[in-house]
Amino acid sequence: MPTGVHLRDVREQLFNAAERLLVEGGPSALTSRAVTTEAGVAKGVLHRHFDDFDAFLAEFVLDRVDKMDERAKALLRAAGTGSVVDNLAEAIAAVFGSVAVAMVALVTCRDDLRRRLREVWPAGVPVLTEAAIMFKDYLERERELGRVGDLDADGVAPMLIGTGHLLFADRESPPEMEAVRRMVAGVVAPWLRSHNSE
Repeated sequence: MPTGVHLRDVREQLFNAAERLLVEGGPSALTSRAVTTEAGVAKGVLHRHFDDFDAFLAEFVLDRVDKMDERAKALLRAAGTGSVVDNLAEAIAAVFGSVAVAMVALVTCRDDLRRRLREVWPAGVPVLTEAAIMFKDYLERERELGRVGDLDADGVAPMLIGTGHLLFADRESPPEMEAVRRMVAGVVAPWLRSHNSE
């Protein structure tokens, strides 16, 4: 590795490589050797920046959670515009079309990774927990705007996560957007208030 390469650049390079491997090959494709090879860096680079491979994976998961901030802000900005169903369907497709589904499998199959994440993340799978918060905040805002009825956003948001995960998990290709839209409409239909909300 050339000297003078900033730590953040190396981390991002390694994280991007890990994401590609995870999405393409699942959790079993993730080894320190595979990540450094995919990133195009020397084998020792990962271990110079992280205590061990599970420490790297924990930082990778948390980095991907941080990247959801912009998506959450965009969904919140969409409140009051377009339709509630379309806004949620697009957000769900973006979340589950990303690394989120593969991240669930990764966290589930690695005990050491789960233990490390519990030190900083109290419950749930970080990417999905963050997505549930994003949907809850959006639904609360739509409720304030009068576009949905008196729904329990704390209850409906996890329903969207669960049904979204089932729709996207273990598939060769993502579902059609119309299927995502139907799923969202099925969950939120009882609370929709106006034609613009559908």
